[in-house]
Amino acid sequence: MKLNYQIIIVGGGTGGIMTAAQLLKTNSKLEIAIIEPSETHYYQPAWTLVGAGAFDYKKTAKPMAEVMPKGVTWIKDKVTKLQPEANRLETASTGILQYDYLVLAPGLVMKPDLIEGLPEALERGVAVSNYIDPEKTWEKLRDFNGGNALFTQPTTSIKCGGAPQKIAYLAADYIQKQGLEAKSNVVFATPGSVIFGVKEIRTTLMQVIEKYGMHFRPFYAPVKIDSDRQEVLFKSTHPEENQCVINEDSRLGEEQHGDFSITIPFKFLHIAPPQAAPDFIRDSVLANGNGWLEVDHHTLQHKNHANIFGLGDVAALPTAKTGAAIRKQVPVLVENLLSVLQDRAVTNNSYQGYSSCPLVTAYDKMVLAEFDYEGNFTPDPKLKRLLIKDSSKEHRRLYLLKKYGLPYLYWNKMLKGATV
Repeated sequence: MKLNYQIIIVGGGTGGIMTAAQLLKTNSKLEIAIIEPSETHYYQPAWTLVGAGAFDYKKTAKPMAEVMPKGVTWIKDKVTKLQPEANRLETASTGILQYDYLVLAPGLVMKPDLIEGLPEALERGVAVSNYIDPEKTWEKLRDFNGGNALFTQPTTSIKCGGAPQKIAYLAADYIQKQGLEAKSNVVFATPGSVIFGVKEIRTTLMQVIEKYGMHFRPFYAPVKIDSDRQEVLFKSTHPEENQCVINEDSRLGEEQHGDFSITIPFKFLHIAPPQAAPDFIRDSVLANGNGWLEVDHHTLQHKNHANIFGLGDVAALPTAKTGAAIRKQVPVLVENLLSVLQDRAVTNNSYQGYSSCPLVTAYDKMVLAEFDYEGNFTPDPKLKRLLIKDSSKEHRRLYLLKKYGLPYLYWNKMLKGATV
């Protein structure tokens, strides 16, 4: 096997495949290898709908061989170590590979062990997660017949930060449709201070929460899952005061544990596991103090190694980790990488942190949050073609876009190198 490549891309997810496809569209003679161990490529944005029984899981998967751009060498292996000072990396089976230019897009990894008791809870089916097995979420939701339906997320960065609340809204809608709302409590507990950072979106989501009669708990960080007792221990993340409080009517059955912690029992628990960059990134000189890949926020070039670029979930960018963000990052990265290939400095610093979060709020409604580094609401003008005047409000057309339009664009346009 060849051990030296002009460009090596680590990761066969959205970022890696899109980058390779767009590079080859510009110059088909580029020598590119993608290192990716998985045999299957998933369209993960649809897993929220899978978890609510509104999408076929099988339609979220395709063989990796089908999405690999023609002209790319696919190395089915895992990266174990980066050696940027020598322009090489180590893999589990192939050994050492040399590169001229490196693009890092390995995504992130699930770290459920960072919450005490979570691995056991997931293994036993006491807790479920769309991030791991959305079909199991739907199975457990169908079995739910009342009590506390608890939805929460960790203090770490996570991919698609809106996903933990999307399934909460869908579950609330499902519970109402089943006539279970009178004997059920839908609880969304988050370490964050607000339901969403963008003001326009936050206003709508608080209306959704009120409509469903949901219990919203900001400043709640899950620290322990007790599978036997079926309860979650939360600690307050509020910097000044205790925010873990018991309802006046004790409707949720909370129990206080000191001033800054509380347990909430549950009959249904959905959780986003803690997440982190892969170890080979965290253990390298390319990572920042929190273990994420350190790249320039606007050019996506590594700050200390001019021949290395990074994008997607692994990158230390102060914006949401979504496929929509990658869609905007790839053209910037590709233009800058091609400039470096021609011995020129990077010139495109136009990535301004764009990300998008399609927030499904019911089985037929959605809000589309588009925003930048500053948290500004930046709706796509093209939405007006769909007769959507304000995407910060719930729309049926946005839901149809989520369920049908976006998967089509993903498989047929984005992964094939189109800029959409």
